[in-house]
Amino acid sequence: MSSENLEWLSHLSSLRYLNMSEIDLSKVVNWPLSLSKLTLLTELQLSPCYLPNVNLRSLSFINSSTSLQLLSLYGNFLNSSIYYWIANVSSNFVHIYLSFNNLEGPIPDVFTSMLSLVTLDLSHNQLEGGIPKGFQNLCSLESLTLDYNQLSENIEDSVKTLSCAENTLDTLDLGANWFWGSWPDLKHFSKLRELYLGANQLNGSVPESVGQLSSLETLSLFGNSLSGFLTEAHFLNLSRLRVLSLFDNRFSINFQLTGSLDMSSLKVGPAFPKWILTQTNLTTLSLSNVGLSGSLPTKFWDLFSVLSELDLSMNQIHGKLPNLSSTSLSYVNLFSNLLSGAVPSFSPKLRELYLSNNMFSEPLSSFCATQSPDLWDVDISKNLLSGELPNCWMQFQELGVLNLGKNKLSGKIPSSLGSLQGIGILRLHDNNFSGELPSLENCTGLWMVDLGNNNLSGKIPTWIGQSLTNLVILRLRSNEFNGIIPFSLCSLAAIHVLDLSHNNISGGLPHCFNNITALANNDTGIGEIIELVWKGIEREFPNLDGMRSIDISSNYLIGEIPPSIASMTELISLNLSRNKLTGKLPEDFGNMKMLESLDLSRNRISGKIPTSFASLNFLSVLDLSYNNLSGRIPSGTQLQGFNASQYMGNLGLCGPPLTPNCSRDGATQADDNKEHDNDGLISLGFFISAVLGFVTGFWMVCGSLLLKTSWRYAYFRFLDNAKDWIYVKTAVYKAKVQRRLQR
Repeated sequence: MSSENLEWLSHLSSLRYLNMSEIDLSKVVNWPLSLSKLTLLTELQLSPCYLPNVNLRSLSFINSSTSLQLLSLYGNFLNSSIYYWIANVSSNFVHIYLSFNNLEGPIPDVFTSMLSLVTLDLSHNQLEGGIPKGFQNLCSLESLTLDYNQLSENIEDSVKTLSCAENTLDTLDLGANWFWGSWPDLKHFSKLRELYLGANQLNGSVPESVGQLSSLETLSLFGNSLSGFLTEAHFLNLSRLRVLSLFDNRFSINFQLTGSLDMSSLKVGPAFPKWILTQTNLTTLSLSNVGLSGSLPTKFWDLFSVLSELDLSMNQIHGKLPNLSSTSLSYVNLFSNLLSGAVPSFSPKLRELYLSNNMFSEPLSSFCATQSPDLWDVDISKNLLSGELPNCWMQFQELGVLNLGKNKLSGKIPSSLGSLQGIGILRLHDNNFSGELPSLENCTGLWMVDLGNNNLSGKIPTWIGQSLTNLVILRLRSNEFNGIIPFSLCSLAAIHVLDLSHNNISGGLPHCFNNITALANNDTGIGEIIELVWKGIEREFPNLDGMRSIDISSNYLIGEIPPSIASMTELISLNLSRNKLTGKLPEDFGNMKMLESLDLSRNRISGKIPTSFASLNFLSVLDLSYNNLSGRIPSGTQLQGFNASQYMGNLGLCGPPLTPNCSRDGATQADDNKEHDNDGLISLGFFISAVLGFVTGFWMVCGSLLLKTSWRYAYFRFLDNAKDWIYVKTAVYKAKVQRRLQR
């Protein structure tokens, strides 16, 4: 919405509450005058509205209002002249929000007389100087937010100006400015809950008196030059502390933690912090994405004897892992590092293991020494694992997720995987597995089976549809499966992605595909990242909510596309390209109104494109090329919007975008007109040529015989000899036939 004038508001003289946030008011130049007439207004919210800047000093006609208490004008284009309007409009403000504007220069004294002020937000502007001394009169102030400005003042002087609000101040945000000096005296601010002093120029040490701020929940000190030791006394009474940001300082730690240390996404590296090595009583250590590089300290694994959860993911740690069977680790996340060597054996308490996106190599046989009956999730994908997969999986009966995709594993898939009755996700894609698929019919809880891009062969087992009825994703693409598509796949009522492409599958499409009715269910319950060919491009999807796709391209399918396929009204992507499908397209194809991608190219489909195709309004990818289609391309915004190459290779097709127009019988109008024109020319030319040819031929042949005696004699002699030769040949052939009949 937008508005160019607010004068109509002046007629609402009893208005007390006005909220026009997120309405475009960029063209309303008279807004101060219009709003000043609302003398009973108590709340005004215009954030963000792109309010234009107005020279408010010249507006001497503004009426003073004693009612306005809440003013929210953040996210506009206002400059410092807004202060004059605020001063004249009301003296009873309680809440003022002016962040994300173009305020410049020092903070004016206009706020110092607002003794009822509780909230003042001037953040994300270009303010300079310090906090005005008049703020010492603001005894009701609860929240002062001045971060992301250019304020420069001794931090101790700034805090002194707020002394009157010691018993009320809840939030003090002075971060991302140029405040300097040593730690201010805050011990009397008993109500302080959030303190942001990060990204300034503070130095010196933090006094132990910070521990007296018992209401503190958030303490942000990052990006300063603070030094000295932090001891247990600093945190002794901070029982409510939930967020602590200390990175990019010069602290030393001199206390012993006895629980959890989480410094994820802080700037800690590249070297492993020595002080963390002194925290030998930690049970949880999380240093994810902190910039660590190089190898872990030699005694790292020996120091943390009671550590149960370890997260060092998304760093650049390299080296090999030792035997970890004697540790107490139940959760190990080393995802996305540079670790190499063999995957070792782990603690008997291990439940979750994430080693993907590293450089682990060698066979997985050493991992089989892990005796973890509660192991539930294993992800060692995107590594360099080689050799055959060991046949030891029966010892992990609680395993729910196994992802070994994108390695160099080979040989047959071990039969022991079929004993994992509780497994939900099995991903062995992008390896070199060969042979037939072992029986997984006892794994009835499987949600996802991804075996794509291997060398597996044999027929697609019928037990997939009979036993794995909870399958949401079945991905067998790029293997060597053969035979027909088993009709049992029609029983996969929960399927969202069925990918059988790039195999050697033959036979026809099952007529029962319309039995897959649960394609309408958006919630897959799977949070795995999976690679799918979507609209012709392989992409990664973090989840499959809303995704419904069937891909059986690049096989040897024959026969017609069954009409029942049009009943899959929630299907979003269908790819049957590069097969040998024949017959006509189902007339009700347009019932699949949710289709965004349709590829039927390089088949032998004939007949016309059904007019119902014009109802496929969501199509963004269409390819019908290289078939035997004919007739007019149905009229529809989507169909005419595609490139002509999506229809090429169908000699009988016509109409935009392939040709300009169509005649009734399917030929292009341009060709039709040309043909009629050519018929007229041919008739006239034929008549003239025939007459001239007859006259010329007659006189060249017959005239020569009449005028020249020797030619005439030779001609008739030739006819006589030819007649005699034909007579003799006929008589000889007749005699031979009679003799054969007599014998």
